[in-house]
Amino acid sequence: MERFGKILVVDDNEDVLFALNLLLAPYAEKVKVALRPERIPHFMHTFGPDIVLLDMNFSRDAINGNEGFEYLRLILEADPQAVVIFMTAYADTDKAVQAIKAGATDFIAKPWDKEKLLATLSAGMRLRRSRNEVSLLKEQVKGLSDGLSREGEDTVIGRSPAMRELFRTIEKLGDTDANILLLGENGTGKDVMARLIYRNSPRYGKPLVTIDLGSIPEHLFESELFGYEKGAFTDARKAKAGRMEIANGGTLFLDEIGNLSLPMQSKLLTAIEKRRISRLGSTRTTDIDVRFICATNADIIRMVDEKTFRQDLLYRINTIELHIPPLRQRGDDIVLLAEHFLEKYARRYKKEMRGLTREAKNKLLKYAWPGNVRELQHVMERAVILSERELLRPDDFLLRPTGTHLRQEEETLNLEQLERTAIERAMRLSEGNVSRAADYLGITRFALYRKLEKLGL
Repeated sequence: MERFGKILVVDDNEDVLFALNLLLAPYAEKVKVALRPERIPHFMHTFGPDIVLLDMNFSRDAINGNEGFEYLRLILEADPQAVVIFMTAYADTDKAVQAIKAGATDFIAKPWDKEKLLATLSAGMRLRRSRNEVSLLKEQVKGLSDGLSREGEDTVIGRSPAMRELFRTIEKLGDTDANILLLGENGTGKDVMARLIYRNSPRYGKPLVTIDLGSIPEHLFESELFGYEKGAFTDARKAKAGRMEIANGGTLFLDEIGNLSLPMQSKLLTAIEKRRISRLGSTRTTDIDVRFICATNADIIRMVDEKTFRQDLLYRINTIELHIPPLRQRGDDIVLLAEHFLEKYARRYKKEMRGLTREAKNKLLKYAWPGNVRELQHVMERAVILSERELLRPDDFLLRPTGTHLRQEEETLNLEQLERTAIERAMRLSEGNVSRAADYLGITRFALYRKLEKLGL
């Protein structure tokens, strides 16, 4: 017989609790018993039962069952998907109907028939799993919606030789669902490329689930990826499917995988190799069928050499390795993208704009675009918002300093140099008087002595 999961038994009769614990232990993943019903919220939070066997009558009234209905409400508040089976020595049809209407799953009489009790629990566990599957299906539908909803926004634009070569490679991948590693600088559009690969894959129409590893704290990564059962940790107030489980049958996009710590790399590798996961706080395993698309702006080969990224994990995620070229290497794609963003934002902000002057195009082509496509997009949006002209001109674009200007600015912003300059000036103004120089600088004389020693002044 399939195990029943976690069962909580609540009854004010110690003999009943002892007998049920003994009877159910071989059939359940875990059994906990509660003599006092006031402890129900605690067990719902820390134990997270799949099924609750709840006595209908406690100390206040041994016949009408009102207390049982009160505790049923508490259970369903804590877990709306809970399967609650009432127990009572005073069974009648009216109470059974009332119990079901109140949210209970079933109703058994005391003393119980063993086979009937086990059959009732088995049916209850099937219902629980069905509810969990519905919840997971809703998450998967959301993942599918996320994968499809941005199609119009994720057009990949490019006619440069580098981009044409990339498109040809992606087209060749249309019949495979091999794991792919996307490499490229920040802002090159690795996430957009991941969705393009998804749309051209055999798994298109299945969930596309994304995790940005650069934005998730390390201690939350495991629960985000694998999910957790209710009570698995302090804030786990209800069970939650992980991203890998939601992506089952579809695609999981792990953005900025270079940020993953070595312990988490090990856990991810195990899941990929075994194609099986367990939620935190659960002993049950779930088989998974997931295609991985990973991306990073890090030098992943150097990380392997430095032992900060596992080589065996790299082998698993880069069956196919694609390099996204930086914008500065894409030539006239810069103008092509600029005109695309101009049209997009002119429409959004209801501006009458016809394009860019030749001088404006030349300015965009000469710029190095350290922030790549993302920077170009922001520059164009700002220009559209602020300009009142039909044609954008060079002075409409606010670009970061590059080359010599940038180096000079970096030198000017060097913290140690700024500190040295300020101290030298203060010492000149005070004619060498350390106390007065410290007053000018707003620090103590002792702190100034330390800085003078550190800077060799």
